Amino acid sequence: MTDSPKITGTSWLMVAILGFTWGGTFLVTEIALRGITPFWLAAGRICFAAVLMVAIWQALGGKLFKNPTTPDTWTAVVAIGAFSSAIPFMLLAWGQQYVTSGFAGVSMASVALIVLPLSHFFVPGEQMTWRRCLGFIIGFVGVCILIGGQAFETSGAQLEAAGRIACISAACCYGISSILMRRLPAVDPIGLSTVLLLIAACITLPAAWIVEGPPPLPDTQTLIVIACLGLIPTAAANMLRVLVIRSAGPVFMSITNYQVPVWSVVMGALILNEPLPASLLSAMVLILAGVGLSQYGALSRLFPR
Repeated sequence: MTDSPKITGTSWLMVAILGFTWGGTFLVTEIALRGITPFWLAAGRICFAAVLMVAIWQALGGKLFKNPTTPDTWTAVVAIGAFSSAIPFMLLAWGQQYVTSGFAGVSMASVALIVLPLSHFFVPGEQMTWRRCLGFIIGFVGVCILIGGQAFETSGAQLEAAGRIACISAACCYGISSILMRRLPAVDPIGLSTVLLLIAACITLPAAWIVEGPPPLPDTQTLIVIACLGLIPTAAANMLRVLVIRSAGPVFMSITNYQVPVWSVVMGALILNEPLPASLLSAMVLILAGVGLSQYGALSRLFPR
């Protein structure tokens, strides 16, 4: 197991990049879905990312664990590969057919609230405190205000309840994978990122074939979009996620989930000319206040008086 979490200026920069990257992914995904089905989109971006990461990993020596491992370690790696990408991607692809986009956004923001108690019991140095709990609750309220009335309104779909369970289950998957990843022994982050993507590819490819049949033949624009999704929000972001969790811990990593809705709204306004909600400023104040309160210790070390 790794040492206690160490949050540095680089850690803050990495979670900021992840929030920005994943916040813009929704826009790119919408474009891709015009030319390919949801499960094959998930499989395509994961497979592209896996192939790219294998090339990089092998060029750097192809190392993974720094010390001898046990079968339990490899069981954990397989579970992380399934819970970090494959299963949540498929759950969200299915669940979002029956729930509002607002509920899907709130369910992803709930990852932070899921990680907090799990880390308290399973990750040394990540104990819950009143300041941390209050901060995460304030941030979550900020996300709900940003999303607005559609956060919990009904879609009217017959399978809406099942869709909501799927979205919350996806959030739980992300939380569990973060805890398991943090508990792994000393490991090369690039090697771990690569192996996790390979495991996810082995799950999503057959799942996409079973659910949606043989892969469609996308047009050139769709292929370019899938390649972009595979390169940036999948391969590069997955590597950053591993680095953040392994160094700064899963609780710190979870604040990314509060940034994503903000960037999604801002990019929608800048790129698609969507109106900015009147609640944006108040929501951002709450989110920033929540993050600052929950990470007070890390900020005080970063900016000592």
